[in-house]
Amino acid sequence: MDNHSPALFLGDALALDFLNSVATPVDVPIDWIEDGEGLLRWLQQARLVSPETLDAIRAQALPGELDKVADQARSLREWFRIFVREHKGKQLKPDALTELEPLNRLLERDEGYSRVVARQTGEGEIFEFQPMRKWRSPEALLLPVGEALGRFVCTEDFSNVKACEGPSCTLLFADHTRGHRRRWCSMALCGNRAKQAAHRHRVKQA
Repeated sequence: MDNHSPALFLGDALALDFLNSVATPVDVPIDWIEDGEGLLRWLQQARLVSPETLDAIRAQALPGELDKVADQARSLREWFRIFVREHKGKQLKPDALTELEPLNRLLERDEGYSRVVARQTGEGEIFEFQPMRKWRSPEALLLPVGEALGRFVCTEDFSNVKACEGPSCTLLFADHTRGHRRRWCSMALCGNRAKQAAHRHRVKQA
């Protein structure tokens, strides 16, 4: 697995998937947004930006411009990681609002608008009120990410945000299981490893 492999979407919340865009799924750390092209790939896989918009931004960007936006995305990611790790496992208190000022400053840049569009359904075309965004520069790529972070803060119970218990795993997830007993980012990555390690330990003791 490398940064050209599909990114991991195991967090059960898009904001946490953004944090998990750098991870150590096997032995070597992988950063899926280590450069501008990586950021475009991740945004497309996350379905935050349409392929057509990404192609247009790629064509219009100046040399090195997308890499600079990826730098900003990584800075945003690590700032939000600190916030999440500080507050995970407990109710988010109102006084945390002051810590979110960098996110609000990002969201203030948005040039969103809405329009009426026609959408095809099984019963014919219907009108739909669709939110849109003006993509005036590559930096606008950060806006849908900021929107996902903002929605997460406002809708997620931080008591359910956990870190995977895998010894070397850095992934975070929102535990939406019944009883909130989820321990691993996924059984395939860390759960089975833990079971195998426990089995080897029991065999050794026996």
